[in-house]
Amino acid sequence: MKTDKDLLNKGIKFLTIALPCLFIGPAIIHFGFINKLQPTFYLILGIGIAICITAMVLMFLGLNTIMKSLFGK
Repeated sequence: MKTDKDLLNKGIKFLTIALPCLFIGPAIIHFGFINKLQPTFYLILGIGIAICITAMVLMFLGLNTIMKSLFGK
């Protein structure tokens, strides 16, 4: 079975987008928990959680796309 290079590149792009989100999301959550007394606590915490969820979804999509490119349907 041959590897679909275009599909493999698409999966790698998903993973490269997810990589910074894996580090930025927890940092923003930590920053939100440090500033509990600030009025923007919930906003910063929500943004951090959204970035973490985005990173997990992009990781899943990237790995799923890479598996499809390697093994076919």
